[in-house]
Parts: sequence; C-alpha cells; structure tokens
Amino acid sequence: MPDSFSIPRLLMNRLRAVMAADMDTDARLMQVVRMIAGTMVADVCSIYRRSEDDRFELIATEGLRLDAIHRTFMAADEGLVGRIARTAQPLSIQDAPRHPDFSYRPETGEDPYHAFLGVPVLKGGRVIGVLTVQNQSERLYEDDEIDSLQTIAMVLAEIVTPGTSGPEQSNATRERRSVNLKGRSLCDGLGLGRVRLHDPVIPAAKFFATDSAAEEHRLESALEELHLSIDRLLAAEIGGLWGEPREVIEAYKLLASDPSWAERLKEGVRSGLSAEASIDRLRREHRARFDKVKDPYLRERLHDLEDLDNRLLRVLAGSEDSYLKSDGSEPEVLVARRLGPAELLDYGSSGLTAIILEEVATSSHAAIVARGLGIPTVGGLDGIMTHVSRGDQVIVDGEDGSVHIRPDEGLLKAYEARQIVRSERQATFLAQRDEPSETVDGRPVQLMLNAGLGIDMEHLNTTGADGIGLFRTEFQFLMSDTLPTLIDQIDLYRKVLDGADGKPVHFRTLDLGGDKLLPNLNDAREENPALGWRSIRFALDRPGLFRRQMRALIRAASDRPLSVMFPMVTSAHEFRQAKALLEGELDWSARRGFAAPSDLKVGAMLETPAFAYALEDLGNEVDFVSIGTNDMMQFFHAADRMTPSVSDRYPFISRPVMRFLDQVRETCTRHKVPVSICGEVAGHPIHALCLVGLGYDRLSMPAGGIGPVKLMLRSLNLAKFQPDFKALIDEREPALRNGVLELVRQQGIELTDS
Repeated sequence: MPDSFSIPRLLMNRLRAVMAADMDTDARLMQVVRMIAGTMVADVCSIYRRSEDDRFELIATEGLRLDAIHRTFMAADEGLVGRIARTAQPLSIQDAPRHPDFSYRPETGEDPYHAFLGVPVLKGGRVIGVLTVQNQSERLYEDDEIDSLQTIAMVLAEIVTPGTSGPEQSNATRERRSVNLKGRSLCDGLGLGRVRLHDPVIPAAKFFATDSAAEEHRLESALEELHLSIDRLLAAEIGGLWGEPREVIEAYKLLASDPSWAERLKEGVRSGLSAEASIDRLRREHRARFDKVKDPYLRERLHDLEDLDNRLLRVLAGSEDSYLKSDGSEPEVLVARRLGPAELLDYGSSGLTAIILEEVATSSHAAIVARGLGIPTVGGLDGIMTHVSRGDQVIVDGEDGSVHIRPDEGLLKAYEARQIVRSERQATFLAQRDEPSETVDGRPVQLMLNAGLGIDMEHLNTTGADGIGLFRTEFQFLMSDTLPTLIDQIDLYRKVLDGADGKPVHFRTLDLGGDKLLPNLNDAREENPALGWRSIRFALDRPGLFRRQMRALIRAASDRPLSVMFPMVTSAHEFRQAKALLEGELDWSARRGFAAPSDLKVGAMLETPAFAYALEDLGNEVDFVSIGTNDMMQFFHAADRMTPSVSDRYPFISRPVMRFLDQVRETCTRHKVPVSICGEVAGHPIHALCLVGLGYDRLSMPAGGIGPVKLMLRSLNLAKFQPDFKALIDEREPALRNGVLELVRQQGIELTDS
C-alpha cells in the first residue's frame, strides 16, 4: 500500500506555484482544477462550495461544461457530493452512475464519466466544500491519489469561502446573532469572557516547503523543544501535580517520544509539505480516526495525540508558552475542539474564566483535571467551533451546562447580576468556613468532600470540610497507560492521608468497569455496562489487583487510622469476600513487620436496592455504610442518569426515594451502624435539607456544595422542620418538592444553588 504521505513532488510544486500567483479567487480556483486534472490525468476536476442556503454550488471545473458553474447546486443530502458532505470522508467509486447516491445533472455534461473520487474541504470541523475528480474509464483511485487530493483540499480550505449566510458566516453577521447551546457540565461555576480559540490555524502561506532538508531540520528542532517543554512541565512545582495528573503527563511524554509519530511527520516534509502542513495532515487523520473509534481508552489516546499535534504547531510558531498567556485586557473563555490533560494543566494558571469543549466525556482525562482545577467547564457541544469566532463574547454556565454565544444585552445583564450574587455568596461561604456545621437548635451534621485527585485535597482547607467522605482510588489507574505499581499506590495514599492532616479519609476501593475501562483488563463490550462486570465484582474476579491495593492502603496508613469501603456491594457474601481479602493482607503485612493501621474501619457503599436488604444479614459485621446516590438513584428509578430522554424521570425529592432512604437509615440505626450519604445530591441545599430531615447527619459532596449546604444548616431549626417534613412524606399531595419549598418559605430556611 502506498505510504499516506507519498504526495507526488510535481503536484506539490504546481500547487505551490498556483497559490503564489497574483490572481483573484475565481481565477485561482480554475487554475487549481486544471492543475489537478493535468497532474492526476483526470478527465474532470471540480470544486463545490457550501452556499448560503446550505447547498453545494459548483464554483470551478475542468472537464464539465463551464456554463454549469454557479448554476449547478446539490442539496446537502443529494448525490455523491452530498454523501461526502454528510460523512466528511473521502469517497472512491469505480462506476459512479451505478451508485445508489448518484444524482445525474444533465447541465454539467458528465454523462461519459465513470470513475469518481471526492474528498471533503474541511474548516473549523465543518465541511465547507467538496473536491472531486472523474475519469471516463472504470477504475478505483489509489491510496496515494486520495491522499494527494486530501492535501489539496486542506489548501483549498483557506480560499474556498462559503456564502455569507451559510454555516461559516462572516464576523459581522455572527456579531448580530446570538446562539444558545446546551452541553454537559464538567465543572460547576459561571464564566463570562471573550472567546479564545485553542486550536492553531495554519496560514496557507505555510503549506509548502521551499527547502525540504532545511524544513526537516526545523521539524527536528521543534520536536526536541517539545520534549523539553514536557520535561519542564513535569519538573515544575505545580500545586497538586502528583498522583493521577502527573501520571497523565508521564504517559503523554511516552506518546511524544514515539519514533513512528516523528517519522511520519518527517515523511510529510520530505514530500514537499512544510512542517506545519505535515503536522496538520496528521492532526486531521487523528480527528478522522477519533470519529470512527468507539473504545473510550483509544479515544482518549487519540485526544492526547491531537494535543501533541497542536503543541508542536505552537512550538513551530514560536508560541508554545505564549499561547497560554492572556494580555489581561478582558476575561477570556477557552474554546477547543478537544483539549489534552497536559494542555489543561498548562491553562490552569492562565486566568481563564471558563472552558468550552466540543468533544469530551465526564470520565475523560480532561474532565477529571478540569474539576480539580476548579475552572467552570462545559463539554459535549458538537460543532461549537462553527459557532464562534475569536473575540466573541460568551457566557458559560457550568451549573446547567448551557453556553450563550454573543448574548444580547438582557441576557448579559442577567448573567452579570448572577456573577455578582455568586461572588457575594462565595464571600459568605468563606466567612462561615470555620463555623461549626450545625443547625440552629445545635444538631451537628458532618460535611465531607468527594475527592479523587491530589489537587482536590486543597479544598479541605478552603471549604472547612470535616474530612474526605469518598476518595476515588480508580483515577490513578484510569489515567495511566500501565497499572500503577505497589509503590505508586502507597505514595498516593500516603500523600492523601498527609494532606488530610488528621481529618478522616474514606478510601473507596477500585470502582472499575462500566464506563471506566482499564486497558488490557476489561475490554469486552457489554450491552448495559452500568449493570455489568464492574466495581466489587471486577475486584473479586481480579483478586491480585484488589489485594495489591489493600496492601498499599495498609502500608500507607502505618499507625494511622484507615477507613476502606467497597463499592456497589449487592450481597452480604460479596462484602465478606472482600473483607476476608483485606484481613488476609493485614496478616501478610504483620508477618513482614509492617505497622498496622491504628484503627481499621471497613465499610460498604450502598448503591443497589438489593444491598439495603442485605444489611439485615450483616448486622454489625460492617463498620459503616455510605449510600452512593449517583448509582443508587438510577437503579432505583430504572433510568440511566446519562440518557437525556429519561433525565426527567430521575427525581430525588420524591416520596418513594424518601421512604426508601428512611428505611435504610432506620435499619442502620437499629444495627448501630453509622450511615452517610455520598453523591452529587448531597451538595445541593434542598436535597441536603431532605436528607437531614430524614435523620442523616453525615453528608459527602463535591467541594462546591460545602458552603451552600452549611449556610442552609445554620438557618435550619431541625426540631421544627423534621416533624413537618416527615408528615409531608406520608401525604399524597402536594408534590413533595413543592411541599418542601413551602416549608422552606414558612420556616425561613436559606437555600441557594451555588
């Protein structure tokens, strides 16, 4: 198979000459189609451009009738051109007229042509045109011909200007139109600022190399500087850059050192491309592969590869560091198609007010790091790059996942007012940080943090939390290309305990499986992964992996208290199996002279309704129970929390849920087993109010929930609220949430969402 970078030197030289010539756009496009047809020995070469009404207009051709130019239009879903536009993929056909998508246009005079090759002209992630060649003979175009045409399409993207009212509108038109989009909140908060585009843009003037040898030397120098910059990132004293974030960068460094990546870049330069164009070619390939890959792990690797491509482009531009810096004139919101974890850590200290990502999952590396950095972030906005221009004003609402581009004056003022209110609330939360988390009538409620990254530990002091109610240990595994060693795990857990400085820490053992896949260990696809081979099931089936984690936790504690809890337990048997493995590791450590924890508590997470009834079988065998509401609620309601179409069927404040939670609390109280609530709901004041009303006095939540919940507690007279709330649960009307809000109003309880 021909190499993907084997672009004919003659074609590159001719294209360079056409691009350098002094002529208007129409004349240049006609020269391009003649050059392509002549060099590729094609009977026809044509360029179609997306028009203002979202059709594709023939704007240049060699071989078809010239009077068809600007008269022939194809709908976005019509013909072979429409197919290429829909798929954004090249299309090679041996006999085009027989293809089911073929659309005959008599005005073009294309009757005798059979062989067909078309490629999309891409800009900003959108198809803005289509470039085609045709031959009378029946043949399939070779891989190197397809690659050559794609390279030319990359150049054409800079000169094929779409219609002014089409998808790629002018800045003037954009400025007059507001766009509201809904994505997924990755980090809570509110950000307002001017758009700052992340992806480097390659000017057309830099597509070709005048001296391939000198260009290759320039590329090698840039690669060397790239490696040094990653080394500097690892060596820098960045707050919290240990544990999982550091492992992400270590894996990232390995990708940058891959000789095959560098060699492919050099091959592109040797073919006549500039270093920038060669990188851009590979970047486009990574993007195309990403669209086809479904495996989360492989998609994350492709994220990181595109991150490397972008970073190398900035090195060549001499702005590898400067792109991180703002001029400080106005607040900025970073907009990126994708953002690698290394770049996100870089941006963490650049003063961004928010981040918008086109493609990201809540479990991705970038999402995990974004939450650790505390920058309001919204992801999952498909096509965001087509809606924004550099300098556009944008509002990012990390509370509900909405993004408002070029907001009107009314919306702008409303969000500015929300920012002021939010700042005032944050000041209030800070002022009460050291106050006890107790109700007006003196009932204490422990407020603890959910954590998973080293940088999360900083929130213990800033929020005044009582400890770590949940430390997610799987992040260390998910963010590394290799399994963490025993020493790696000991080091992480020891740093977490040191950072807690005597406050309690509850380590949740590995919660893997489902959407959290480990490479080489659980790559089988499941119909319903949330209900499949995951969490404690995974751990018990991989006892070696589980025991090593237990050993690391015991070694890290060493004369300090240790609390361990097992995730998604469904039966007493599963809990006993896991506890037996832990006790075996205690014996192993003692025989080898390692200090045991000064106090060991072994608990379980109640995330399935089944385990609520297994508690009767365990009695006092379990030291504590933590109700994981994120999973438990979706199982309780049989509604996937990640599926938008059933998201409104996932109510927490409902009578069935309250009765169930009250029953669990009563069971734990009867067996004298401490019980806590752990999940996103605990951080919402109205939800926390209901939980406290049921009698729960231990809540674990994201850092952003500590202040609002404490504020609510310190305005609550529980002795007055509790009987009215429990009576409300026993009634049929009104809707429970409405009834709770009425009690809030009557009793003067302070609620805030932020």
